[in-house]
Amino acid sequence: MKRPAFRLPRSTRWVPGNQFELLENGEEFFPRVFDAIAQARREVMLETFILFDDKIGKELHAALLVAAQRGVEVHVLVDGFGSPDLSDAFVGSLVEAGVRFRIFDPGRPFMGQRLNVLRRMHRKIVVVDGELGFIGGINYSADHVADFGPEAKQDYAVQVRGPIVAQMHRFTREAVLDRTGHKRRSAAAATEQPHAGTAHAMFVTRDNQQHTNDIERHYRVALRAARSRVVIANAYFFPGYRFIREMRRAAKRGVDVRLILQGQPDMAIVKTAAGLLYDHLQRAGVRIYEYCDRPLHGKVALVDEDWSTVGSSNLDPLSLSLNLEANVIIQDRAFNTHLHRRLSHLMEHSCNQIEVAAPSRWNGLAVLRSYAVFHLMRWFPAWAGWLPKHQPTITLANPGAAGTTGAEPANSPAA
Repeated sequence: MKRPAFRLPRSTRWVPGNQFELLENGEEFFPRVFDAIAQARREVMLETFILFDDKIGKELHAALLVAAQRGVEVHVLVDGFGSPDLSDAFVGSLVEAGVRFRIFDPGRPFMGQRLNVLRRMHRKIVVVDGELGFIGGINYSADHVADFGPEAKQDYAVQVRGPIVAQMHRFTREAVLDRTGHKRRSAAAATEQPHAGTAHAMFVTRDNQQHTNDIERHYRVALRAARSRVVIANAYFFPGYRFIREMRRAAKRGVDVRLILQGQPDMAIVKTAAGLLYDHLQRAGVRIYEYCDRPLHGKVALVDEDWSTVGSSNLDPLSLSLNLEANVIIQDRAFNTHLHRRLSHLMEHSCNQIEVAAPSRWNGLAVLRSYAVFHLMRWFPAWAGWLPKHQPTITLANPGAAGTTGAEPANSPAA
């Protein structure tokens, strides 16, 4: 019997005393995560959209296997659409070692096609021993390291220490653990962590219940308050009308607003959709850069000298209106300065700035296109509510019973 969805209470107030370290691409991210798992004493909580059985997936598999074999409580949650091809052998060896391996809304192919496209678990979070956290946009796949070739992704995550990790820990446990039976004691209780730095932070998520627009709302608040600079680097950009309006208003009042998007997209429609917005943004003063070295997969932004965000949320209809996402919002001048330095280097050395199109007296097609795009952006959050509202479930893998998705049902964190 499927359990009803539950609501996850969490604070949206600034939490002081945190330390954040920017990790750029898999070369910096994977060694940190794998080493943290190797050092785990009590518990590993890991959520990801994509886990592939490639060289990176095998390294993660080995680290989790060793941790579980020495008695660490290990919980893994992967998305059924993002991670569809994991073998019984891959999952089964983890389960046999004691890993609690869960699949979000696994679904089954119909005539070779995956139909469970909507309302995905798109978060990427790791919490080790309730003390050390990781969050960002990097999946566990070989295309996040440079030796993959021209299709290797440019991406970002952060390593987190301090009190905000307790919120991440509580969230990840509540999102996966079966609470229908007896109350089970955690191997690493979600206790408050001592101060580790000077950064204030918020852990902000998006779901399809209470927190439907929290991440977008924090972006809009920051844009509204911007006084000097805004830099947004986002892989999939087609936000709503109110988001675009705040970007335009910021640029018109003299804020240096810059947008870094994909120039070598992993999907052609990504560049086409974003391109529909270029003229509307540029005429308000927004500067647009296309990253052309390889596909951009990052989801980061900064405003003025203190505000930054890193996470899993794109700025498109899927992330803003359908998927389950998680970001951290960071108030810290040192982190903001470092992120600004890295994004400035990207714009200077790896991007093409898009020139503003010369004005013409009349271009009927452009006017019609702008009108259509304007109304699409204005109304898409309401239209998203009309899309199928199936109740995604979390399935506990039991390969020996009926394949990797034949299992006992667990909770349904959001629909």
